Amino acid sequence: MFEIFSSSDAWVALLTLTFLEIILGIDNIIFITLASDKLPEKDRKKATSIGLLLAMGMRIALLFGISYLIALSVPFWYINNSWLTVGISWQAIILFAGGIFLLWKSVHEIHEKVDETGVEEQEIKDKSSSSLTKAIVQIAVINIVFSFDSILTAVGMTSGLSPNPTDALIIMIIAVVISIIIMMLFANPVGNFINKHPSLQILGLSFLILIGFMLIAEAAHLSHLNIFGSEIGSIPKGYLYFTIAFSLLVEFLNFRFRKKATTKK
Repeated sequence: MFEIFSSSDAWVALLTLTFLEIILGIDNIIFITLASDKLPEKDRKKATSIGLLLAMGMRIALLFGISYLIALSVPFWYINNSWLTVGISWQAIILFAGGIFLLWKSVHEIHEKVDETGVEEQEIKDKSSSSLTKAIVQIAVINIVFSFDSILTAVGMTSGLSPNPTDALIIMIIAVVISIIIMMLFANPVGNFINKHPSLQILGLSFLILIGFMLIAEAAHLSHLNIFGSEIGSIPKGYLYFTIAFSLLVEFLNFRFRKKATTKK
């Protein structure tokens, strides 16, 4: 079963795929951290662990049902007229719904954190405090959306690696498990750091807004949406991750500047 690992190409694919799974899991960690923000401190670690385990379970399940996943990308409804052409698939619908959910969730959270102050803020926080079950349900829903990119990337990375499809499946499952374990080790320290710094919470919510727009654009691209002769193109995900990295660098510099200014006082 594990003869595939006698090949150096298999090890390179495993390491590369594990790294990509971690990178693609960044948005997942951001959402899990913010979804568990309103939970009591004792439940945050539990929600994060359960959320990441759900992510691992869903991705492995999708790997076993890859033929069904690919079938979801086949359009089942076409619209073709003089100004609009589109082929709607279940995959596009899931991505679009996930993008809308992220936009709603992020804008709602930003409104609570920015527009409400003092007693009103505490009243709203108490009123909208999430239960552990509610947070886990939200994490599970968004995990379904985030899992699509992860699995399709894994399939693309391992295609042609071995004539036996089971070998590629083993590599993909091992990469998913390793990446989730690594994310579980770092998710809680990252989450605690974000929760202690309100500016990072707003930045994280802004990232989710950006990711939401990316999901909607990806849904339009997969549907080959053409409006007045202009087709919606694919947005390279490298732009998204560069934006996140650059924003975090600027925030880190601001954090050091504020800390230095406070020390001088």
